[in-house]
This record gives sequence, structure tokens and C-alpha cells, in this order.
Amino acid sequence: MTLLLAGGTVVTSLDPVRVERADVLVRGSRVDAVGAVDATEAERIDCSACLVIPGNVCAHHHLYSALARGMPYRLEPPESFVQVLQRIWWRLDRALDEDGVWLSAWSGGADALLAGTTTIVDHHASPNAIAGSLDRIADALGGLGVRSVLCYEVTDRDGPERAEAGVEENLRFCKGGFPLAMGMVGAHASFTLSDATLAACAEVARDADVGVHVHVAEDAADERDAMTRFDRRVVQRLAEAGALGPRSLLAHCVHVDEREIATIRETGTWVVHNPRSNMNNRVGRAPVGELGPDLALGTDGIDGDLFAESRTAFWRAREADASVGAGWILERMAASGRFAAAAFEEPLLGTVQVGAPADLVVLEYDPPTPVDAGSLAGHWAFGLSARHVRDVLVNGEVAVRERRLTRADEAGLRARSRDAAETLWRRVDALDAHPFEPEGGR
Repeated sequence: MTLLLAGGTVVTSLDPVRVERADVLVRGSRVDAVGAVDATEAERIDCSACLVIPGNVCAHHHLYSALARGMPYRLEPPESFVQVLQRIWWRLDRALDEDGVWLSAWSGGADALLAGTTTIVDHHASPNAIAGSLDRIADALGGLGVRSVLCYEVTDRDGPERAEAGVEENLRFCKGGFPLAMGMVGAHASFTLSDATLAACAEVARDADVGVHVHVAEDAADERDAMTRFDRRVVQRLAEAGALGPRSLLAHCVHVDEREIATIRETGTWVVHNPRSNMNNRVGRAPVGELGPDLALGTDGIDGDLFAESRTAFWRAREADASVGAGWILERMAASGRFAAAAFEEPLLGTVQVGAPADLVVLEYDPPTPVDAGSLAGHWAFGLSARHVRDVLVNGEVAVRERRLTRADEAGLRARSRDAAETLWRRVDALDAHPFEPEGGR
């Protein structure tokens, strides 16, 4: 397929910021030309009065949360983060079956795609439907046209057999088989991992030449548990297990200390900031100003909207430090793109230049002020939103055209998801709070 995105304002790079008035020629799966293009054989997509940007990357998501939106809650209100897990998420994941896994992935992936997110880095859990769960997610996302990096959340909280099954699911999926999906090794968090299980995760990651995707110090309970059980803090424990490095991804890092931050930066390990989730769970502020340039953005299951997440991240960072400027948003979005580029071994992913994978978003955005390299950050912080997303290309194929999915029966699958959600909610309602407790208190 050959496509010509004609007459738009094109953001060819987010960091450093480069903006030009140009056509973008897409031939096959890649950008073939950027500039004044004469390609009469190409299908023309009119991008006048539009902004063309690289596809957004959600560097930490929980797609299994998609069918929980609006879910009734009848237990005592959680008073701590651990209770949020025990009473909500660890009940939801145990209630998921194979159909629920696929529909959650489809629903969350569809919403992300319509919001301009072309790559999702997902962290999945379904302890009663482990085997093949990553294939089901890859199938749902691939059917939509979404690029993904997937892992299964290994944990000891549901017993040794499920922990072993989770390790095996990561190992199996990392062998490949889906053109738009790559694998990592998922681990829940230090406070639900024995030394043996953590070592198994690190070994699989090393053998498969992938990284470990793990929650780190999201809540202070994670650090208390590590000190109580192992007499070391979380990052030190992960480092000693061989779980850090430039392919690994640490979600949250809210309660890391100076020594842990130094270790993260020295090992080149990625961190994913999830500000809306942190605020929702009241876990505290991540030290984003100290975590270095390899700081990406994720939504942690809130939704797939990186415009909303990035704006919140900026305002939250600026509230803590007045020196933070709007350009910080573009740096974070570019960092997310660099992580995806490394995962897919596609150095130009996250840019719009010749040879780059054609993951592009067309924003119908005609503002009252100029958009150029100097003003783009201000437009991102105070103007752009998911409502401007008109068209989305992933790997050179149109996945969203005129705000509609092109590769799925959206109405039919939305209806099917609603039916599945009601069934899922009934199963969740029948479950008690999860009994697992961290050491050292909540």
C-alpha cells in the first residue's frame, strides 16, 4: 500500500523538536519520503489544517482493567494501597477467563488506538487463565493494528504453581510469532516475589535477551517488605538478582531513595511514570526530576490516552518544581518512543523520517496560533487532546480513519464486551478480598 499524507504540519521529531510543513509518503510499512512529494500512484489523505505526529507510546498499561470501568464495589472502602490490590485488582484478575482476557485487550486497545496510541507496553495478570493469555492479547491487539510489548505478571501471591506457570508463559511468548508484538518478562513487585521466583524471571529474561517489566516502590509497603524480608531496598534486590539493565522497565518508582536512583541510572534501566494512577491510589509523588532521561510515560490501566497522561504529568511536575517547562512533556513522549524503538529494534520508531516504521497520527488541529518547533510544547500542554485524533497509521496500515476503527466490527465487539463485563462483575462479586499481605505492614 502506498499512501500520501498531503499538506500537513509534520512533527518529524519530538526530542529534539523538529516541525515542518510537508507531505509524508508511506510505502509499505515505512516512511518513504518527507517533503514536497509528487506520487500520483499513492492514495491521498488530505492533511491540510492537520498536525501529523509520531504515534504515541503507552509504556506501562494493564489492559485487563478495561472491563472494570464502572464496576460496582461492595466491600469496605480500601484504606491503603495494599487494600486496593486485595479488594479490587487481585479479585478482578482472578475472575478473568480466556474470553475476558481477549475482550479486555480488544477494548483497551481500541480505546488507546482511537486516542492516538500506536504502541502499548502491557503488564498482564489472569491467574486462572495463564497459559496462552499473551497470545490472546497479541491476537486482539494485532487484529486492531496496534503494536505491543507484552508480558505476564509473575507473582507468588497465588501459589507456586501459578508462579511457575507465569514464568513459563513469558518464556513461551518471548520466542515470538506475532509480527506486531514483542515479549518481556513480567513480575508483579518485590513484595509478592520470593528470591527463587525473582531469580527465575531474571534467568528467563537473560536467556531470551529481553528485559524485566516490574512494579517498583509504587507504595512504601514495597520498600518495607524488602527491608523486613531481605534487609535491602527494592532496587538493590532487583540489581542483585540481575533484573536491571537497559532492556528492563520499572513502573512507578515513587518511593525510591537516592541510592536506588543512582543504581537505576548507572544500569541504564528505564522508569515509567504513571501520574494519574499515582494520584488515584494516593501513593505519593515520584521523584521525576531525579530519575534521568530514560523516563517514559504510562497510564497503568487508567486508559490508553497519552495526551491526558502527559499533560497531567507536566502539571504535576510543574506543581513540584516551577522550573519545569512544557518541553518536558515532549521529552517524556520521545523517551517512551525510544523504549519502543529499542524493544522492536527499530531505531527510527517514534520519529517521522525516511526509513522509520510508519506509525503516524493525524490530528485535526487548526489552532489560533502558529505551530512550530518553538511552540509545539505549549500546544501539547494547553491545546492538544485525544479529541483531535482523526486518522492513525500503524506499520503503514490505516487503523483509524475519520475517527473510526478500520479493522473491526466496533459496534458488535463493544456490545459483546458489555455482556462479558456483566458476567465478569458477577464473578468478582463472589470473591473475597485476596488474603496476601506484604511483610512489614501495609
